[in-house]
Amino acid sequence: MDVKVPFQTYTRAQKATVVAIAFHLSGFVAMAIFRSTYFVQLTPVNFLVCAGLIFYTQQRINGWFLAFFLVSAAAGFAAEWVGVNTGVLFGNYTYGTVLGPKWMGVPFLIGLQWFMVMYGVGCCLHMLQHRLQNSSTGAYARFPSWWMRAAIIGDAALLAVFFDWVLEPVAIKLGYWQWKDGTIPLLNYYSWWGVSILLQTLFYYFPFPKHNYFALHLLMIQLMFFLLMRLFL
Repeated sequence: MDVKVPFQTYTRAQKATVVAIAFHLSGFVAMAIFRSTYFVQLTPVNFLVCAGLIFYTQQRINGWFLAFFLVSAAAGFAAEWVGVNTGVLFGNYTYGTVLGPKWMGVPFLIGLQWFMVMYGVGCCLHMLQHRLQNSSTGAYARFPSWWMRAAIIGDAALLAVFFDWVLEPVAIKLGYWQWKDGTIPLLNYYSWWGVSILLQTLFYYFPFPKHNYFALHLLMIQLMFFLLMRLFL
């Protein structure tokens, strides 16, 4: 069945996308071309604006959506706390000062970034699932429902790992964090996938509207931004 998205939601997504493009384009020009350190320090502002735009474009904010926001932000922060203070998750790394105030070595805003990534990849795969369900080929119906659920959750987690892989070299150069010996361990990506699996399972089963076109656009904008930064930094 097609999911009906109110016209107002489309227009909000369009406005929010323009704002996100403006933020990331100006940041790219300033940091990659003019080598401005001032714009690097505005990273927390970018986080807050983009998260606010997700709430602005969300079709309906109910208790389940707020629960996912709180759980994903808290789980992301907790995972980073374990990683920074024990090295058990992700590996041995330390945060710089770019992401703002910290508690026990972990920036408060990192939980917000986890939410944005988890929400973005979740919306992407959820919308793909509905597109396949509505496909005239009927290929989607050939697979058992449990298999498709596992595929959607697993693929969303893999997309989150890909996002982190794109981000890592840029984050290091911009001073977000630093790895011991300057090497990104494979444990980082394994841990990202494991935490993402847990959060994407919640995303899949929590009953809130998941057709957010801005969240999809924001994910693509951020991926393009970090890919270009990898080339020009």
